[in-house]
Amino acid sequence: MKETEKRSFEERLARLEAIVGEVESGSLPLKETVARFEEGKRLLSSLREELAAAEKALAEEGPSIEREGESVSN
Repeated sequence: MKETEKRSFEERLARLEAIVGEVESGSLPLKETVARFEEGKRLLSSLREELAAAEKALAEEGPSIEREGESVSN
């Protein structure tokens, strides 16, 4: 299991936000900036994958939820 997969979505998002702040501050040496950038890319990729999976699950559940609501209200 990858390190990014061990952390929750919220933990990964918080880490990505911290990395953005560190890189934008301009206070890191170039080597550290590149390392943070690479870590941020990996985090962003895993976050996007998880969001896409959640959106797909919601889209698949949407029609069944709507049908349940219609049957209850009719």
